[in-house]
Amino acid sequence: MIWIGEIKMTKTTLKIDGMMCGMCEAHINDAIRGAFPVKKVSASHSKGEAVVITEAPLDEGKLREVIGSTGYELKSIESEPYEKKSGLFGFFKK
Repeated sequence: MIWIGEIKMTKTTLKIDGMMCGMCEAHINDAIRGAFPVKKVSASHSKGEAVVITEAPLDEGKLREVIGSTGYELKSIESEPYEKKSGLFGFFKK
């Protein structure tokens, strides 16, 4: 087997004020998907946050603009390296 290399991913957690329901979550998810090349995005009105997985860090200014344009308030942004959880065959790596 030849391993070409790992793709470094970033997990960005956005604290968002104003989401009240599932439609609010969908609105946030759609806005983020439309503005950035994301691997995964998941908003939660009960947690007041959205988690975004990308291959590159997100531009904070653009994030604030995108979330602001939806009518919600972006309270904070936290980014950290993200490693995809290994599945059943994860132990074969390396």
